[in-house]
Amino acid sequence: MTKPPNAPLVGGVHAVIAALQADRPVYHVWRVAGATHNNSSLDNALAKRGLVSDVVDRAELDNWLPDIAHQGIAAEVAPPESIDERQLKRLIDKTGETSLVLVLDQVQDPHNLGACLRSAAAAGVDAVIAPRRRAVGLTATAVKVAAGAAHIVPFACVTNLARTLGTLQAAGYFAVGLDAEANTAIEMLDLTGRRIIMAGGEAGGLRRRSAECCDELGTIILEDAVESLNVSVAVGVTLFEARRQQRAKHLGARQVG
Repeated sequence: MTKPPNAPLVGGVHAVIAALQADRPVYHVWRVAGATHNNSSLDNALAKRGLVSDVVDRAELDNWLPDIAHQGIAAEVAPPESIDERQLKRLIDKTGETSLVLVLDQVQDPHNLGACLRSAAAAGVDAVIAPRRRAVGLTATAVKVAAGAAHIVPFACVTNLARTLGTLQAAGYFAVGLDAEANTAIEMLDLTGRRIIMAGGEAGGLRRRSAECCDELGTIILEDAVESLNVSVAVGVTLFEARRQQRAKHLGARQVG
């Protein structure tokens, strides 16, 4: 069997389940001969789509997805599409009091975008936002690195990032920007409510105008041997710090109650 031309593939049990459950066409599913996936969610998702997996050699699947831990399963999926400002507004109107939104200010490396999308999906982020200009979109590489996350987290491309931030802040969001020169460590900030986490691009971090739009700036304290973190790593650290704080606050409220 040969790979269909220009076919976007996602690999791994959870990534394939996410693709099957997303509102996107799934054309084929392949499993390595002899591979077993005792996963009722996977079987149910396949059955719901009316799909039967085809058999493929592991070496061939390794060749299709050389950098992905595919676990012997892959799916050919229609590429995800970004949403616009109007769709973003409708989505935000439905979010709860612990909503997280990730804003990426001019991230241009598709590998970084893909990694950010994976962290965003793992942290339960409601949307990822990026400007249309001077930023990478949902390229094939970004989608591949995201390993299914691009089908889970809505990705919005906006014309005016400052205006979008203002709209979110008017809806009750508090914007926290990541800045290596900030005086406050992220763990000292309150990340428990409706929060925007904003990270800058690879070249110079947050632009001055973007930083000015934030309600507060925070930094990740590093050991002296390390000067800076990759943007995708910094995003992951901050998103999970936010979720940690939210869990701690919820647990504290339950104990008091």
